[in-house]
Amino acid sequence: MTKNIIKKTALITGGAKRIGAHITEFLHSKGMNVLIHYRHSEAEAKKLKLKLNRKRKNSAEIFKADLLDSSSYDALIQDCINKFSRLDCLINNASSYYPTPLSKINTRDWDDLLGSNLKAPLFLSKYAAPYLKKTSGSIVNITDTHIKSPKKSYIIYSIAKAGLVTLTHSLAQELAPLVRVNAVAPGPILWPEDSKEFSKKYQDKVIKETLLKKTGAPQDISEAVYFLISSATYTTGHVLEVDGGRSFSL
Repeated sequence: MTKNIIKKTALITGGAKRIGAHITEFLHSKGMNVLIHYRHSEAEAKKLKLKLNRKRKNSAEIFKADLLDSSSYDALIQDCINKFSRLDCLINNASSYYPTPLSKINTRDWDDLLGSNLKAPLFLSKYAAPYLKKTSGSIVNITDTHIKSPKKSYIIYSIAKAGLVTLTHSLAQELAPLVRVNAVAPGPILWPEDSKEFSKKYQDKVIKETLLKKTGAPQDISEAVYFLISSATYTTGHVLEVDGGRSFSL
């Protein structure tokens, strides 16, 4: 069964760049209104808003917030309600990602990585829940296929994303039966920007170890998110791996 999402509203955190931007555009192309959250990517957010509103007037808005600031959670949800009068889907996509070897771990990195990857999704879900219940909406968390076999030196990030999977399962129970909560776990889709660690040699190794022998595309993640919010109407508490079979080789 496919759920009609035309003129419904999605809030996408980190929705101005990379996979987040693709999810935003994809859901918009399906008829949804979108609230695009960003922190530093103001130029990209404004450009995307203009592009989408040219296609459909008053269908896209932007909101700047630092998700490490606890006061931003309720404000972000309220802005969505003020702009569109409803909330049907929360996509917790915003994420910090960088290595934290044990010898260099510090509380600043802990607060940053746990804050963006776990704390923000939890509290945004809390404030969004009353509105999602009214619309029988859903939450989709973007996690990581790598947490099954954590990548060396990414200790805090791995803890945070593993926690996000547990949060998905917990929220599915807390918010049932009115709100469905699922997650998408990407594999090799887009390589991190400006990182010497992800050399051509490393990328080739990852592709070789992936069952489908290729990287995925942002379209693959967007379609998975769309499936979970529009078609998977009898699915909650599920983590959908979109990794080309990468998790089988980890």
